[in-house]
Amino acid sequence: MILPFSGDEGGGFHAPTIADFFPPPVLFEGTMFELNRMQFVRLVAALALVIVFVVAARRAKLVPGRFQGAIEMVLDFVRVNVAEDIIGKDKGGKYVPLLTTIFCAVLAFNITGIIPGLNIAGTALVGLPIMLALWVYVMYLGAGVKAHGVGGFLKASLFPPGVPPFLYVLLTPVEFLTVFIIRPATLAIRLMANMVAGHLMLVLCFSATQFFLVESGPGMKAFGALTFVGGLAITLFEMFVAALQAYIFVVLAAVYLSLSISDEH
Repeated sequence: MILPFSGDEGGGFHAPTIADFFPPPVLFEGTMFELNRMQFVRLVAALALVIVFVVAARRAKLVPGRFQGAIEMVLDFVRVNVAEDIIGKDKGGKYVPLLTTIFCAVLAFNITGIIPGLNIAGTALVGLPIMLALWVYVMYLGAGVKAHGVGGFLKASLFPPGVPPFLYVLLTPVEFLTVFIIRPATLAIRLMANMVAGHLMLVLCFSATQFFLVESGPGMKAFGALTFVGGLAITLFEMFVAALQAYIFVVLAAVYLSLSISDEH
């Protein structure tokens, strides 16, 4: 595991900092192909995801094995529990590829935070969450405009029916902020914040473990066992959080798509 110990001569314990998320270049420094650790982690996650699905597609059989069964379980989960349950069976089918791609991508980039040798989530830096949120945002706007036209979509989004006209003075600005700013912003920020917090907790536990076991006196080494157990517990928790955040992201994407194409917001 890569730990954020500084290189000063004083040794001792050094807590994780935000600098972990802005690593120096590791390849092609100073060129347009410059690559740092975060970018490398993202490339590994994306390549692994592509390989998994290519292999699953090429080896698909009528009677699936365990590997194919696991992949189909993920696909069915998104189709049934997200697309059809939230958008509807009649309209949700067309969005299954989009939602499945989003769910699998977010999960893959999240799970790198607990993989030895990678040890940081690809979504822990805001650029990638913003790209994913903008993808959902563009699809959300496109679906709404296609379903209602520009005027109809804006009317349904900014002027909810059943509200006394004088309240639109207060309600319409709030709806504008919610629809066009808060929704995409919260998608990105929620995902990034959870991955940042998880990384900091993991590094804090395992940094403390190394300090207690390697650098501290004999009387303090017992604390290393406690921080190590804490690190293992947080690792298991981070596995859950990685899956949960992928689920929340894709559920919110489906909810926004459903709102954009519904007759009433």
